[in-house]
Amino acid sequence: MLTDTAIRNAKPRAKPYKVSDSQGLYLLVNPRGSKLWRVKYRIDGIERKLAIGPYPEITLAEARAARDAARRQLTHAIDPNYAKRQARIEAAMRTENSFSKVAEELIAKREKEGVSPRTLEKYRWVLKLFSAEIRRRPVAEISPSELLHELKNQERRGKYETAKRMRSFASRVFRYAAATARAERDPAQMLLGALIQPRVKHFAAITEPTEFGALLRAIEDYSGDPAVMNALKLTPHLFQRPGELRQMEWGEINFEKAVWTLPREKMKMRQPHAVPLSRQAVEILKTMEGLTGKGKYVFPSVRSRSRPISENTVSAALRRMGYTKEQMTAHGFRTSASSLLNESGKWNPDAIERALAHMVSGEIRRIYNQSAYWAERVAMAQWWSDYLEELRESGNR
Repeated sequence: MLTDTAIRNAKPRAKPYKVSDSQGLYLLVNPRGSKLWRVKYRIDGIERKLAIGPYPEITLAEARAARDAARRQLTHAIDPNYAKRQARIEAAMRTENSFSKVAEELIAKREKEGVSPRTLEKYRWVLKLFSAEIRRRPVAEISPSELLHELKNQERRGKYETAKRMRSFASRVFRYAAATARAERDPAQMLLGALIQPRVKHFAAITEPTEFGALLRAIEDYSGDPAVMNALKLTPHLFQRPGELRQMEWGEINFEKAVWTLPREKMKMRQPHAVPLSRQAVEILKTMEGLTGKGKYVFPSVRSRSRPISENTVSAALRRMGYTKEQMTAHGFRTSASSLLNESGKWNPDAIERALAHMVSGEIRRIYNQSAYWAERVAMAQWWSDYLEELRESGNR
């Protein structure tokens, strides 16, 4: 029988040699000094060897316990080496089928389907919010209570919207896992109604004509980087989403037809969108063409021409002009346009919705809106820019 003292005193020799314990367990001492536990056993009349691990990482007591476990397997006609190999395969499969791996696979799939880089970035951000324990757990083994505990951690910090987004993303992952035969249910679906519903935050916007005219005059007087100045001037004329405008590319602008065409991958609703350009919008873009027309972006960052202005540039400019986030936001220009255009009574509400790139329910109606209201949208774009000029000059109407 071996002892720890005997094991420590076993010195390397020119050739490997064995130091036996009992019941097939022995220590293999190699010329370079490594000491490896092995168990010799017979199955179907054939002698085999089971590698347990190195000493001292595996103690004498642990090696004997592993030997005993192997002997119990043999009594049930189970080959310990086969069982060990199967356990290794199952462990690898558990890793490959972890919540993190399945989520990353889903994100890669969505990327190939043309989802916008911004959306993919949000997916990856949400995935990182889950604890390391959840991310490495096999997706099929995560229970509703386990997931709820994870989401409640966010709620305890007052992050209700974050918890809601995590539940929604987790549901996508579980549904994808079920569709690819790696899970049988969606525990996130079972948590509907279990989370605190965050209050809807509306983007602050100025919708009173006099106040909006004052804002337009403040924009006209704003000074700074030309890209920021002109992005700020163009925003109320086009009233598209801030992310879409800041990433505007010269290749999307057709001056001859006076139209800005956005590809589907840039749009929130995953549908291509065309924006008619008024005379005033074209003038602003012509000004920028002389400054940045040889590059990719219409409004490049001052730090790198290969990137557009940052996400908060227009909002930051509004703050410098004295407008708080409770008064006006970059996104608020869409609300201002929607409100004032509808109040004018001059335009079909569907044409206004299409100009805002809002999704219209029903495929047939959506196709109809894209074509039937184009002429009206062109006229509306010019009327709107003329109206902005009147508001800017008079501050009232």
